[in-house]
Amino acid sequence: MSFVEAATNVVVGYVLAIATQLTVFPLFGIEAALGEHLAIGAAFVMVSLARGYLLRRFFEQLRASRTVDRSTT
Repeated sequence: MSFVEAATNVVVGYVLAIATQLTVFPLFGIEAALGEHLAIGAAFVMVSLARGYLLRRFFEQLRASRTVDRSTT
């Protein structure tokens, strides 16, 4: 189920990124073709995945080090 949750999060994030771009870009006078929107959305998805992974690993490391600290005192 963790994989299903992660995949759902990615798909929903991608769809929201594209919808947001289609809405916000014109407000700033930015014109982009649909293919460009899809590529930009994919780039943001990759950054989001990397951020989520690195933060999860960071906090897991913190949690593990706190467990070790508590067990030695």
